[in-house]
Amino acid sequence: MTSLKTYVFLFAFAFTLSGYSQYTEVINSNRPGVSQSAFSVGTNVVQFEAGPYMLNETHELLDREDKSFGADFAVRYGLLWPQLEINVEGTFQSTKRTYTNTIPNEDKFSNFKTLTLGAKYLVYDPFKNAEEEKPNLYSWKANHSFKWKYLIPAVAVYAGANFDTADNPFTAPGVEGFSPKIMISTQNNFSGGWVFVMNFIKDRIGTDQSDFSFILTLTKSIADQWAVFAESENISSDFYADNLIRFGGAYLWTRNFQVDVAATFNTKDTPSVFGVNLGASYRLDFHKDKEEDDGTSAEDELERRENKARGEKKNKRKKEEIDFDSDN
Repeated sequence: MTSLKTYVFLFAFAFTLSGYSQYTEVINSNRPGVSQSAFSVGTNVVQFEAGPYMLNETHELLDREDKSFGADFAVRYGLLWPQLEINVEGTFQSTKRTYTNTIPNEDKFSNFKTLTLGAKYLVYDPFKNAEEEKPNLYSWKANHSFKWKYLIPAVAVYAGANFDTADNPFTAPGVEGFSPKIMISTQNNFSGGWVFVMNFIKDRIGTDQSDFSFILTLTKSIADQWAVFAESENISSDFYADNLIRFGGAYLWTRNFQVDVAATFNTKDTPSVFGVNLGASYRLDFHKDKEEDDGTSAEDELERRENKARGEKKNKRKKEEIDFDSDN
């Protein structure tokens, strides 16, 4: 499955958000939720997110029970600019379906439920100039008080293409080939380690399964290495409609490796849903901050101070020589 969409370790944004880059010192994962954060992984960062899951679905009206096992995965890469990310996401599932009517029988099938190539771009970041806000050295309350600016979210746009095989048992009849997917993602980073993400998604546009969904994800860091989340996913289409609820947590094993666990359920019986997933996120960090040559780099500053010290020392010797000649 997302910063959840902490999907992150999303709570890391509360501590390491940069004004000029999407890059963070610790991994920023969308697991274990299914939403996408507004921020990218950072330029020249390759990130892998994957995990197995178990899913049980019981449809009372159709007298049908599905027991499924699968895995979801994502590969994310920060390309060209700090705001841009390209990614490949997918879910592969194998299902055993049992009909519980008067003549019980079974059916087994497997395929990709989703397989999507897309790109996300951050169009607005309210904390872009956050470095201008200096901490108050005399007031803890001033540094931790609520700021109205927190209500303004970062906003990203996403565009992608789905690929569905013919006769896919997880899609509506007739859905096959490529279809567009678009999304708007917003993210609020509140004080105290709270992160709130919203996704508004139109999927498989132009097909008989043109879903609209919105996802709300709230994440809270509870320690330097732990975060918990709650998520609501509402799906609406002629083929399938549901409101899924998720809870879970993530643990930051190292700055580049995160593990997570989550549970999913709903409140209806057409079908009822219960699932558990485990997962991990790992990044290959090739990011390097760009150095701006403005004459104030560490090397330039050191050279300037050394030149100044040599000049002062030389002037002092000249003054001592003048004073000595005057005394004689």
